[in-house]
Amino acid sequence: MAHNSEEFVVTPWEVRGKVNYEYLIKVFGVKPLTDQVLNELKEVLGGELHLLLRRKIFFAHRGLEWAIKDIKEGRRLFLYTGRGPSGPMHVGHLLPFIFTKWLQDKLSINVYIEITDDEKFLHEPKASYEEIRKWAYDNMLDIIAVGFDPNKTFIFLDTEYMGRVYPLLVKVAKRINFSEVSAIFGFTQSTNIGLIFFPTFQIAVTFFEKRRSLIPSAIDQDPYWRLQHDIAKGLGFYKASTIYTKFLPPLTGPTGKMSTSNPDSALFLTDDDKTIYRKIMKAYSGGQPTAELHRKYGGNPDIDVAFQWLKFLFEEDDNKLKKIEEDYRSGTLLTGELKLYLYEKVVKFMERHRERREKAKELIRLYMYEGELAREMWSRDFSKW
Repeated sequence: MAHNSEEFVVTPWEVRGKVNYEYLIKVFGVKPLTDQVLNELKEVLGGELHLLLRRKIFFAHRGLEWAIKDIKEGRRLFLYTGRGPSGPMHVGHLLPFIFTKWLQDKLSINVYIEITDDEKFLHEPKASYEEIRKWAYDNMLDIIAVGFDPNKTFIFLDTEYMGRVYPLLVKVAKRINFSEVSAIFGFTQSTNIGLIFFPTFQIAVTFFEKRRSLIPSAIDQDPYWRLQHDIAKGLGFYKASTIYTKFLPPLTGPTGKMSTSNPDSALFLTDDDKTIYRKIMKAYSGGQPTAELHRKYGGNPDIDVAFQWLKFLFEEDDNKLKKIEEDYRSGTLLTGELKLYLYEKVVKFMERHRERREKAKELIRLYMYEGELAREMWSRDFSKW
């Protein structure tokens, strides 16, 4: 099982409690994203780091040094990430996509985005197949709105692409036994056989090109890539390089992650401005109970959701973020003022996203069927792979 303790739980299907990221590094056996690794990454990416790297929102990796070496020595990579369409997407879901798009721009390489409609249908006992497919289409619009290159990006539904890639899936499946997936994912005798088979698909995408994949994702997906490392070489493919992000804190506080089942914990990408304002102004605060006490004692930005959201995504200027932190700690900046500043940033972000999301309705076929990479993938014969 990915991780289960008395304090918190992190698995590919559940995140609960206050996540201890340092402990996860030890439990999963991944490496921290050190200053040395960041400097090496900065060098191969043209002397620039995305704010998600500068601020160590991406905090850990598995085999990233291989990808860095490949780039340095002139070998191309490909990017891979995905989404399980169990409901509407919220702001936190965008983190790996925003970073993946930035990497695509920097390296001018292909991106594969897997929409795991099969996994979500198999895992959610009450979900209908029709409901999952509806959310899959809806989620793809939000992903396309991030701005990926339509000729170098292939977005696919597992249930739709399964027939094309099945020869590769069975080669992967033959290398994995039930005891392995049970130990890694916590499957039991009552787990349906579809869910037991699913990891073969998520792993198989790392073999879509005969070069190394670089996978930005949340840390809860690491169990798949541990298994990928066990079988890649035996199949004649590269071990994946992965880089892991923290979870954007929910509006309700530093515990767990945003959830569709608790609408006030998240800002959904379809929320209107009035809803955004209400949710942000109710967000968990690191400030004092009154303005007078806050001016006297200051606030704690380490637990303040509004500040953390600025740090994760909504304030690009490092100097300005530092000033906001200092003012909040000193009490010069009040909680209400901090939340209002975040609201203004979020509204501008959402306005741009809504415009791009609307345009995505006209572009979706490019990413799925008609773009250069999509056409290549639909014509590929995986029986010869």
